[in-house]
Amino acid sequence: MKIKVAWIGKTKEAAIQDLTQEYLKRISRFAEIEGVAVKDEAALIALARGQQGPRRNERSKLILLDSRGKQISSEELAVMLEREQLNGMPLLFGVGGSDGFSDGARSQAGFALSLGKMTLPHELARVVLVEQIYRAFTILNKHPYHLGH
Repeated sequence: MKIKVAWIGKTKEAAIQDLTQEYLKRISRFAEIEGVAVKDEAALIALARGQQGPRRNERSKLILLDSRGKQISSEELAVMLEREQLNGMPLLFGVGGSDGFSDGARSQAGFALSLGKMTLPHELARVVLVEQIYRAFTILNKHPYHLGH
């Protein structure tokens, strides 16, 4: 399974970058994963369409982090990743900037995912996302990291 996690803008906090890289490294035991910063929303959409980046013509299913998206449990995320793995299409998780995503970007997404009703800074939301992706893979692989509570 190929997964990209893309975020808009440069990372301001070194600790955020370190945590992101740690979870990307952990996920790499289970799937091909890459983290990438993009300039803006248009660049994110172009990346999903396979119009940008080193793997041109490789379309990805775009999953946006969005406060209006669907809230799911860690176990439901695991089921979703398992299903998408069978579909074989690469996944692109998009984390917006501080203003979130436009209606146009949301219309391009295959799925909108909400991390909950609380407001999180976008850089922290990225860390929560990659931790949850890692947790989902540990659930699927019956790894003791996830204890189910």
